[in-house]
Amino acid sequence: MTPQRRPGGAQVTAQGWGWQHAGQHRWAVRDLDLSIEPGQRVLLLGPSGSGKSTILHGLAGLLGSAEDGREAGCLRVDGARPAEQRSRIGMVLQDPDAQVILSRVGDDVAFGMENFRVPRADIWPRVRDALESVGLDLPLDHDTAHLSGGQKQRLALAGVLAMHPGLILLDEPTANLDPAGVAEVRDAVTAAADLTGATVVVVEHRTAVWLPVVDRVVVLGEDGDVLADGPPEQTVRRESARLVRSGIWVPDGPVPVVDRTPPADAEPLLRAADLSVGYRPGPPLQSGLDVDIRRGHITAVTGPNGSGKSTLALTLGGLLPPLAGTLEALGAFAPSPRSRQPVRWRAKDLLTRITSVFQDPEHQFLTGTVRDEIMLGPKALKRSRDQTAALADALLDRLRLAHLADRSPFTLSGGEKRRLSVATVLITRPGVIVLDEPTFGQDRRTWEELIHLLAELADDGTAVVAVTHDAEFVDVLADHRIDLPLAAVGSAR
Repeated sequence: MTPQRRPGGAQVTAQGWGWQHAGQHRWAVRDLDLSIEPGQRVLLLGPSGSGKSTILHGLAGLLGSAEDGREAGCLRVDGARPAEQRSRIGMVLQDPDAQVILSRVGDDVAFGMENFRVPRADIWPRVRDALESVGLDLPLDHDTAHLSGGQKQRLALAGVLAMHPGLILLDEPTANLDPAGVAEVRDAVTAAADLTGATVVVVEHRTAVWLPVVDRVVVLGEDGDVLADGPPEQTVRRESARLVRSGIWVPDGPVPVVDRTPPADAEPLLRAADLSVGYRPGPPLQSGLDVDIRRGHITAVTGPNGSGKSTLALTLGGLLPPLAGTLEALGAFAPSPRSRQPVRWRAKDLLTRITSVFQDPEHQFLTGTVRDEIMLGPKALKRSRDQTAALADALLDRLRLAHLADRSPFTLSGGEKRRLSVATVLITRPGVIVLDEPTFGQDRRTWEELIHLLAELADDGTAVVAVTHDAEFVDVLADHRIDLPLAAVGSAR
């Protein structure tokens, strides 16, 4: 079915607009002046923490009341406050989990249309068209709890495109996708905008994917001020040096070189033999895996969305039992000769040997401030507070989080949350670190800091396992690669 053409895109205007989150001294965005004509496609660039996501949340009418923060100036969509235009606005959030509402794929895509009273006869054809356009080839009754992060990202986009909004807002929509999925999602957005005339505003750190399909680039500075605004190719070329300094990924930009050579005779700390991973009572997502995780080596886990990369990470991290085969700690890395299976270890044994960073950082935040969060692991291990505080300050400074030390972890940007989640495991210096998408949401500068930190950890003897779609991460850092094929079943985590 060909969707019925709707009126064109929405007009966006910001005049001296700003937003300050409750309890924060610094404005997330201040004095923003911006006008976007109906049907324009805008790529919004800026370093991590520059207010890009705040602008999108403001345009979507999601910033809440005066209790949630302080607003200045004027922000309008088609001449009205965004909260009054929600039927015309569709947004894909940075965290795909936050947008999964219902338990079945088809119902989740239909949810927005049902709320805005799309005729019932139109809903299900549009659901199927939207799922096909984003490449999510699953039954309509498929359980959303069994989707991978990348599949949830596609689902969220399908729900937005099915509504035929006049304004499409995308916050890092391809960050959790494999390379084929990145192009597929971009092309789905472009096709929808071609058909409906929708205005598109997309936030991404990496410009190469979107430059061919946008007609304008807006670059923000550290405080949300506009540094550059103009046609894509000319703006990126003219501002290339400043963009690189600001942490923006520009096409053909320099890639850092990490000078390290892993020890050839490094002992294996974990060994998987004929390993099958998955969730009971379902079938295995991957079987017959033979893997050694060696001291001082960096192993990248790659593969398409739905191949079970996160499931393998949870299994290697001792947080999910194998379905078959074995995963054992070797030699002195095990707490005792009789306790070699990580999934059976006590929490304290895991904390000092294997620690994990989840795909969703919020799933592991437990305290009220960034500083308390980073010090929680050492505190549980009863380490010296003075020594821990010095390490925490050094990590916060290096990962550009020092100015956020007293903030709640839950109020950080997506990239800042990711850096904090990585810092919480780095500070405990375990033997093995398992990271799920460690470079998600990072600008070029923070990406480089993470790369060098992980390289230093490996050089000090820590084994690093990283689930990633980041080709640069693999090229620069990985000593070994586990490339998983697409799982035989339609669900994976």
